[in-house]
Amino acid sequence: MSDDRSFHILEAVPNRLEASPQRARRRWSAQAKARLIEATLKPGANVSAIAREAGMATSQLFGWRRKAIKSGAVTPQRDAGRLGFVEVSQAASSTVEICLGDVVIRAGADVGQDDLARIARSARHDPGQRAGVCRQPSGRF
Repeated sequence: MSDDRSFHILEAVPNRLEASPQRARRRWSAQAKARLIEATLKPGANVSAIAREAGMATSQLFGWRRKAIKSGAVTPQRDAGRLGFVEVSQAASSTVEICLGDVVIRAGADVGQDDLARIARSARHDPGQRAGVCRQPSGRF
């Protein structure tokens, strides 16, 4: 500040950065939006690939799709060939064998998941491991 206690007015003029080129915004017709959204709702459609093909941002197409579904304008088709959850049953074998480096862990079907995880962690961090030597577990868990 100068001695006479005056001030200066700074004028700021907004301008685009030189690094980002100025482009006109693209306007999509309702028909074009509907065609793209319809393509994304087909079973097995890859939304990202459809957006790239149209030369647009993937997030924009996902947004259009989300709004169309939320408004009830469109309904997504169910993919009949898609796999869902599958029930897993116990293996026929009563023993599981896990190899961690040079350590083989054999556990019976009655060993709990937490116990098996604790055994695997201790085997993985065992300082007595040597390359090429595989120790057989004692059979007690």
